[in-house]
Amino acid sequence: MAAFYTIFFIIIGLVMGSFFNVVGLRVPKKESIVSPSSHCATCHYELMWFELIPVFSYVALMGRCRKCRSRISPIYPTMELITGLLFGAAYYTLGFGVELATLLIFISMLVIIVVSDFAYMLIPDKILLVFGGMILILRFVEPLTPWWDALAGGAIGFFLLFFIAIVSKGGMGGGDIKLYAVIGLVLGVKLTLLSFFFATFLATFIGIIGILLGLWSRKQVIPFGPYIATASLIAYFWGNQLIALYMNWFLY
Repeated sequence: MAAFYTIFFIIIGLVMGSFFNVVGLRVPKKESIVSPSSHCATCHYELMWFELIPVFSYVALMGRCRKCRSRISPIYPTMELITGLLFGAAYYTLGFGVELATLLIFISMLVIIVVSDFAYMLIPDKILLVFGGMILILRFVEPLTPWWDALAGGAIGFFLLFFIAIVSKGGMGGGDIKLYAVIGLVLGVKLTLLSFFFATFLATFIGIIGILLGLWSRKQVIPFGPYIATASLIAYFWGNQLIALYMNWFLY
C-alpha cells in the first residue's frame, strides 16, 4: 500500500509541478495564474490538453512547440519531475499526517521560488506570505520540539541574513532574507543554520566551477534561491543524520 501511495503522490507532484511553473513565471509579472491558459511563449499557441501532460508531453514534442517548432525551456519538465519525486519522497518519509501537509506546502513554495528566481532573479513577497501563513498555522497545529523552535528558527533565519545583508552592503537580497524566515518555521534553529551552511557551500562551489568552465563571469550575479531550496531540503530530509554523523566522527 505504501508503494501505491508513493506513486500516487509522485503523480500529484508531476501535475502540481506543471502548475507551479505557471505560478513562478506569472506571479512576479503580476499576471493571472488562471488566464490565459498555458501557451507557447513565442507564437502564443494555446496548448491542447494532451500537450499539458507533465514531462511526457515535453518528451513527445521533443522539446518544441507543436505549431511554430520553437524550443520549449527544459525548466518546465525539470521542475515537474523534481516536484513529483519530492512529493513521493515526502509521503514515503512521513506517511499521512500534519507534518506531511507542512512538507508538501514547503516543497511547493520552494519549487515556485526556484522557477521565479531562475527566470527573474526575484522571490515574490506574495508567495512567501501565502505559503508562510499556511506553514505558520500548521506549526501551531503540530509544533516542533520544543514548541518554540519554529518561531526561534524563523527569527534566526531572518536576522542572520539581514545581518549579512547589512555587513555585505546589499550582498543578500530582501527576498532571500524573508525566505529564510519561512524556512526557519519549517526547520527550526539547528537545521536552519545547517541549511544556510549548505546553501553557501553549494553556491560557492558551483559558482567557482561555473567561472572555471566559462559559464559566467566573476561579476555576474546568479540567483541564490535555488541553492537555498536545495540546501533546505537536504537539511529537512537528512540534516539530523548528518549532524549526528559529524558529532560521531569529529567530536568523539
